[in-house]
Amino acid sequence: MTFNLCFFQDVQKHSVHTLVFRSLKRTHDMFVSDHAKPIALDDHSHKVKMSSKLKADYGAVLHMPVLKEGKDRPIHGGLHGHQTSTDDLGLIKMPSEAGVHSMALTLPPSQARLDAGRTAASVGDIHRHAGIAERSQPPMSSLVHMEAGGTKTSALVRKAPTMPKPAWHPPWKLFRVISGHLGWVRSIAVEPGNQWFVTGSADRTIKIWDLASGKLKLSLTGHISTVRGVAVSSRSPYLFSCGEDKQVKCWDLEYNKVIRHYHGHLSAVYGLDLHPTIDVLVTCSRDATARVWDIRSKANVHTLSGHTNTVATVKCQAAEPQIITGSHDSTIRLWDLVAGKTRATLTNHKKSVRAVVLHPRQYTFASGSADNIKQWTFPDGNFIQNLSGHNAIINTLAVNSDGVLVSGADNGTIHMWDWRTGYNFQRIHAAVQPGSLDSESGIFACMFDHSESRLITAEADKTIKVYREDDTATEESHPVNWKPEILKRKRF
Repeated sequence: MTFNLCFFQDVQKHSVHTLVFRSLKRTHDMFVSDHAKPIALDDHSHKVKMSSKLKADYGAVLHMPVLKEGKDRPIHGGLHGHQTSTDDLGLIKMPSEAGVHSMALTLPPSQARLDAGRTAASVGDIHRHAGIAERSQPPMSSLVHMEAGGTKTSALVRKAPTMPKPAWHPPWKLFRVISGHLGWVRSIAVEPGNQWFVTGSADRTIKIWDLASGKLKLSLTGHISTVRGVAVSSRSPYLFSCGEDKQVKCWDLEYNKVIRHYHGHLSAVYGLDLHPTIDVLVTCSRDATARVWDIRSKANVHTLSGHTNTVATVKCQAAEPQIITGSHDSTIRLWDLVAGKTRATLTNHKKSVRAVVLHPRQYTFASGSADNIKQWTFPDGNFIQNLSGHNAIINTLAVNSDGVLVSGADNGTIHMWDWRTGYNFQRIHAAVQPGSLDSESGIFACMFDHSESRLITAEADKTIKVYREDDTATEESHPVNWKPEILKRKRF
C-alpha cells in the first residue's frame, strides 16, 4: 500500500514538472518555421472588409458623384448609378481629400439650406430631473454651408456653446423689517409647521417670532456669547443652538429650558444641522472639526477631522453622502457618516467656503465663496458650473423648489440666480436700518420658509428682513434681460 502511494506521488510530480514543458517544446517546434510570417491575403475576405469599411466611413456621401482624379478609370454602373473608380480587384477606391471636398460642393441647394439651419447641441441641455446630474453635454459638429457672391463654400464648424434661456422668475421685493435684537443677527431657522421662526444674535439671545405677523413671541437666554447657529427638530419639540462660547444646547420648547449640553468642541461653534431621518446632530467649529452627536445620550459619536482651518458650515441629508462641510481652508468635504471618514474632498474653491446649500429636489448642491458660487452633483461631488458675478464674501445660500438660488454677502447685497442656467436675474441691496452705519450692511443668514413664498434674511444692522415675490409682476413687465452669450465655464 505504501509502495503504491509513493509511485502515485512520483507520477503526479513527473506530470506537473515535466509534461507541461514537453508540450511547450512540441508546440514551439511545430510553429517555429512560421514565426512572424504574414498570413496569406484572402481576396474574398479583403473585399468584404473593404466594402464594410467603405460603408461605415463614407456611407453619408456614397450617393454623391465622384469627379475623375489622377489615373483612375471611370466606370459606369457604380453605386447608385454614379461614377466611381475601382482598382484591379474590383474594389471601390477611397476618394482623396480633394474628391471629398468636391463631393460636398455638389449638395443640392435644398440640402444646403437644411444643413445651414441645423444648430449645434447646446451645453444648456441640463437635465432638470431630480435624480439626474445636471451636466452640460458636449456640442456636436455640423456641416455648415455658406453662400457668398454665388460661390458655395463648406466648412466643418464647431459652434460655440451658449447659455440656454433661463426660466422666468418674478422679482422679489422687501415686505417687512423686524427689529428687536440688540446685536448682529447671525442665524435663522423656520419650524416645520411654518408658524414661527427662530433667530440667534450677537446679543447672546435666541428670539422666536411669529412668521405671519413678525411679532416677538419669546426670548431665550443662556448663551454667554454670540449665537451662531439654530435648528428646530421636526422629530421632537426641541430647539438646538450653538455659539462662540463653545456650547451646544438642546432646548425643550414645552418648558423653554435647556435640557442637554453637548460638550467637546475646543473653540467657537459656527454651525449645526440635524439629520432628517435619525436622531443625530452635527456641529462644526473653529477647532477645524465637525462632531456628530447622539441627541438622546449626548455621546460624541464621531469627530470628523481632516479640515485644516475653521469649519464654517455643515449640512446633513438622508442620502449618501450624509454630511457635507465647508471650511476656511477653501475645501468642501463629503463624509461617510457610518465610518466617520472623508468620502471626497473638493478643492476647486480658492477662498474660504462659508456657505453650502442642498437642492430640495435634485441630487445636487451649491457652495459659496468669495471667488464664486459653484454647483456640484452628488454623490461624488462632480463639478457642474460656476455662478460668477457676486463679487463679495458670500456668507449664506438658500434655494427653493422653483430653482431660485439666493446668495447673501458681507457687503449687504443679495443676488437671485436661476439654478439651472446660472443666470443672475435680480440684485438687491436694501437700505440699512436708520441709525446704523453703512458698514453694517451685511447678510449673515437667509432662508426660505416652508411655503417658499417668503425669504427671511438676518442682517448686520440688527434687523430681520422678509422678502416675498412681487405678485403683480409679469414676464412682459419684467422681461428676462438675457442674451445668448458664449458660455465660458471655468473648471476651477
